[in-house]
Amino acid sequence: MADSIAVEVIYALPERQELVLLHLPMGSTLRQAVEASGLLQKFPEIDLARNKVGTFGKLGKPDMLLRDRDRVEIYRPLLADPKEVRRQRAAEGKTMKKGM
Repeated sequence: MADSIAVEVIYALPERQELVLLHLPMGSTLRQAVEASGLLQKFPEIDLARNKVGTFGKLGKPDMLLRDRDRVEIYRPLLADPKEVRRQRAAEGKTMKKGM
């Protein structure tokens, strides 16, 4: 199958992850892999206009071309801004130390 590539499409939920193995034609994109995976139908909360996608932990554009053995990841939106959470924890730590 020299004209095709093998890719994994992953969608991680808090309690489990869904993994779909696909064989796609050479020249397929991130968007095409996600659509071919069936995950959009299985999880209607996935909105490619809102959810980011990437490969191997690096963001990619939906029209990015895939290579053989790529791992396509669908990212969920963050519940809280990590920087803001760290700031709040640091502020709480300072007030606790002053009160001691």
